[in-house]
Parts: sequence; C-alpha cells; structure tokens
Amino acid sequence: MDDIRQKANAALECFLGPGKTFRDGQYEAIEATLTKKRILVVQRTGWGKSMVYFVCTKILRAQQKGVTLIVSPLLSLMKNQIETASKAGLKCEVLNSTKSPDEKNSILNSMKNDDIDLVLLTPEALFTEIVQSALPNIKIGLFVVDEAHCISDWGHDFRLDYCRINKIIGSMLKNVPILATTATANDRVVEDLKKQLGEDVFVSRGPLMRKNLSIQILKMKDKVSRYAWILENIVKIPGSGIIYCLTQNDCEHLADFLNKNDVKARAYHSDLPAETTIETEQLFMENKIKAIVATVKLGMGYDKSDISFVIHYQMPSNVVAYYQQIGRAGRNIERAYTFLMFGQEDLDIQDYFIQTAFPSKEEAYDVMDLIARNEGLSIYDILVQCNFSKGRVENTLKFLINEGFVYKEKSKYYASANSFEYNEKHYDEVRKIRYREQDQMLKYLDIHDCYSRFVVNCLDDKTSEKCGVCANCLGYEEFSSEVSENSSKKAADFLERICFKIVPRKQWAKTENTKTTKIVTPNEEGVCLSVYGEPPYGAMVKQGKYENKRFCDELVNKSAEVLSSFIRENQIGAIAYVPSVRSNIVKDFAERLAQKLQLPCLDALRKKVAMQQKEMENSSFQCRNAKNSFAVQNGMILSGNVLLVDDIIDSRWTITVCGNELRSAGAAKVYPFALAKSSKKESD
Repeated sequence: MDDIRQKANAALECFLGPGKTFRDGQYEAIEATLTKKRILVVQRTGWGKSMVYFVCTKILRAQQKGVTLIVSPLLSLMKNQIETASKAGLKCEVLNSTKSPDEKNSILNSMKNDDIDLVLLTPEALFTEIVQSALPNIKIGLFVVDEAHCISDWGHDFRLDYCRINKIIGSMLKNVPILATTATANDRVVEDLKKQLGEDVFVSRGPLMRKNLSIQILKMKDKVSRYAWILENIVKIPGSGIIYCLTQNDCEHLADFLNKNDVKARAYHSDLPAETTIETEQLFMENKIKAIVATVKLGMGYDKSDISFVIHYQMPSNVVAYYQQIGRAGRNIERAYTFLMFGQEDLDIQDYFIQTAFPSKEEAYDVMDLIARNEGLSIYDILVQCNFSKGRVENTLKFLINEGFVYKEKSKYYASANSFEYNEKHYDEVRKIRYREQDQMLKYLDIHDCYSRFVVNCLDDKTSEKCGVCANCLGYEEFSSEVSENSSKKAADFLERICFKIVPRKQWAKTENTKTTKIVTPNEEGVCLSVYGEPPYGAMVKQGKYENKRFCDELVNKSAEVLSSFIRENQIGAIAYVPSVRSNIVKDFAERLAQKLQLPCLDALRKKVAMQQKEMENSSFQCRNAKNSFAVQNGMILSGNVLLVDDIIDSRWTITVCGNELRSAGAAKVYPFALAKSSKKESD
C-alpha cells in the first residue's frame, strides 16, 4: 500500500503542483479503486471526485494498463476535465455529438492502438453503433461513471440513456476497476448503485455540509416581483453566478430583461447552437458576464471555482437536485450566496416531468405491439401509426431498449426474443417517491431551522450541525426581499411587451400514404401574444376561453397595440380567422380586433366535422386531421395579404393548413396571429 501512496502523491503533484496533499477520503478512494475494483464515491460538490480517477489513470497508464473511459453527461464538464487532465501530461480525447464520423473513427483507432490515456464520452455516444462495435477491440484500464445517480431510477436525475450503462458494467471483465461518482445519492440510491456495480463494493461517503453557502428563501410568486428582485440584487454581489429556470422560454426572457437593463447575461439551454453554448461558457468562465441563465443543462459537474451566487427563479422538484445546483457556488471562495424563489407555475411543470419520466402503459404496449407485428420500423413509421408525440415515442423506445424488449439496427427498431412485461408497480412507486420529494421541497420553504442542515439531512447525512450563515441561522435577510417601485415597473413593462414568433412550417408531415413533402407557399412568420395560462395575458386567454366564453376587451386592445405596426409593415389588408363548430369565441374576437384595426374581417374558412386537433399527439396525426378539418368557403376569392387569427396554437398544423387554404383562394401572403401558445414543458 505504501507503493500506491507514493505513486498517488507523485501523480497528485503532476496535477496540482509540488507539496499538494489529498483531501479527506481522496487517497482512500484511489487506493480502493486500484485494489478493490468496484468503487462508489459519494462526496459533496467541490470535494474533488475527478482527482480520484485522474490520479488512478496516471498510475494505471504507467503500469501499461488500458485506456480510461469516463462516461459523463455534459459537454461543458468534458471541456473542463480535458483541460485538467492534459496539464498533467495525459493524452485525452472526447467522443460526443460534436465529432464528425472521421474524427470518431480516428479516436477509436487510437484507442484500439492504446495511443490514448483517457477518453470522455456521453452515454449517447457510448451506445452508438460505431462505439459499440469498437469496444471489444479496446483494452480498458479503468471504467468511470460520473454522476452515477443517473443510472438509478430512484435517483433524482434518472435518464434512460444513462441507465443502459449497467449493461456495460455487467459485461466488464472482473479485473477492470469500475469507479462510480456522484454528489447526490441518498441511502436508497446508494443501495441501488451497489447492486448494479456488483459484489463487494467499496463506498467512499463523506459529509455534505457546505458552510460557506448562504441560503435565503424568497416567497415571491409573481413574475414581476421575481424579475425586479433579481435585477436589483445580483449587482450587489461581487463576481458572477447562475440563475436556474425550469424552461427555455424563461431563460431567454430573463436574460433578455437583464441585458435590456444593463446587466450582462446569457441564456443557456439545449436548443441553442453548439457555438453559442461554447461562447457562453467561455464568457462565464472569464467573468465577462454577470449571470448565466440556465436550465438543468448547466448542472452536473460544471466546474467553475469562483461562482459567487446561484438563484433559483423557480423551485427544483427535489432537495437532491437543489443541493447539486447550489453546490455550483463557492467552490474556491470564502462566501457564496444562494436564493430560492417559488412560482405558481413550478408545480405544474414539475408534475409534467414526474408523470412523463416513464412511458405510460398504453404507450409501452402500443409501440411494443407495433414493432412486434413488423419486421423493422423507423421512428417515423411508428409515428404514422401511433398517436403519441415524437418525444414520448423516443422515450418509449429508449425504455423498451433498456428493458431488453427492443433492439435497434441502424435506423430500424426490432422486437427481441424477450417476452414483454410492463412493471407498472415499480414505475408507480418511483412516481410516488418523486411526489414525496416535491412535498419535501414545499416543506423546506417554511422551515425555521437551519436550511443547510435540512438539505443534507434529506440526503441521509444526519449531521446535527448548523451552517451559521443561512438566513434562518443569522435571523435576518442579508438581501432584503422588498423591491423598489422603479424595479417593479421595469419588470412589469418588460413582461407585458413579451411576444413570441410563430415560425412557419416548411414541410408537410409524413402520413400513411404520403412522404414528407415541401410546402410550396408556406405562411409568413407570425406573432403570438402570450404563453397560455401565464399572467397577464395568457391568464386572460385561459379565463376567456373556459370561464367567460368570450375574450375580454383588454386582449383585443393589447392585440391591436401589438399588431398595428406589424400590419402596416407587412401591408396586411384583411383579417381571417380559424373557425370552430363548437364555439364562436375566435370569430367574435377576430371581428372586434378587425373593427379596432379598421380592417375587414373575412368569413373565409369553414370547419368540417372532425376529431379535435388537441387530441392529436404528433405531426402525422395533426397534419392529417387538420387537412380533414378545414377548407376555404365555396366561391371565396381573396387578394392581398391576410392576417390569420386563432386563439391557442400548439403544433402549428391548424394555421399551416388554414394558411394554405387561404392562399389557394388567392391570398398573396398569410401572417398568423395567436393569443397564446400552449405552455410546452421544457427542461433543458
């Protein structure tokens, strides 16, 4: 063991410089990895879990062992890891979606030739055909699963792609060390991970309390108050930080609001181009922006040592995720500040994620039955025949593959020889735990004891210590929850002006009898006033549609205000509307809007009796149903540019079909306008 310690100390100095020593538990984890073969490290954020596998890699490569494979969920983490490992002379590469096929082949060939020390790859990359076919020819010296709680469906961030890693672990040679690391595993998750790692697992588990993190809870349920507080207070904190939001829209809008008020901020989520993401990370790392406004995409493993604040614009769904996210702050500074806000919409968004974590019984059986009855289906073949959203079908396919009922070859899915069984009891139990975790967060909002102690106790660290720096320990707010009238006015004015683009569809969807084809003359880009249900205008839409059965005058006036210059700029000469056989609410609104804008309102379209569009779940069904539902009125002849009005848009197929009908009757261009878009649930 003395020999291992000497080698470990020497390796550590390669990474951190002469005279550096290990933190409590680090050397023990390294020694266990090199001798016991199956290791689970559960340590707080900032403890230095990555140093364990870097030092092990340095020692193993000196012994001519194989390449270290590190499975990691985030591209941003990979960049940090590569920089750290390369400084110590390790030859490193990354395998992920940013690499071209030629680059991937080159890296895999180097791995086969044992010319690389360490490779980081995403779980998605690990299970691509090119990597899976190469693995049997690669000598592996150490297999690392970073953020290992993702393997466990009891973990807060369970991922179907990620949990397939247990199949790799099960097939790994017994003499290959396997190291799993996480900062966010309670007793239930630890026990599950021990079972998945195999017999005789060494667990390195340390205290989770972070005594340099100040926690304050702000009970501001409306957006105006939250926007105003953030604007007023983040400039008072030195350095830069993270603002976490639950949806992409919230990231975009809050970042825009801050920038418009001279606070440099960037949105960060999974729909942004890779070059934008990389640029944002670099600006944040160099403290050239005050805040990065992010979804959970910026979460696990992100390594910036001087983050001075973390603000939760909305409440996370559980204490484990919350602990992980506030743990981004204060890694290498004496004091950092964290703030938790709670919004009315938080629980609705969380409920959506909880309910859709696993495919429903209907989804699983219908997709499985369809695949079993056919010899190889693409996802688009499935969508044409199954009325489920594309995202839900993708999730179902991942689930069926992970459970061993389906396998994929190239772009086709096939039924395996295993008999299908839907373990409903287990999935329901996971959902119940998620709701108990949600209740735990709601309880957290109202406690009078130490906030930090409550959090780590929930993670099964039973410390009785208090942090001494949270608002409850101090007995006062370090940052007042009161906001000025000036900041509130800025926030209210900004939120009232938010509108959304309606991006035109350019192709007709594939149906049973047709292929995807180009729309010859698509709609122009349109305007949407609000998000359905969100104050102020989305809430008015909801009330008007389902309670009052008439949209209020304020919606008419606001729409006219938004559209007046838009109509002039695009030379719109008339208004048409999407008709309904069940209600005249859209017709009534369009006629009042037309009167306000002094434009003719045309009864140009007719609705045929068909299924309700909201019952259609994917593009194939939505496109087909919309085509069967609308037609231009007999004898209708149009000219010039037309504004097409609807109340709520979701898939955009109704306005796409209606716009196509209007152009067939002679309209030159069609510009859609909607009062609200459905509140699509976005996570990253």
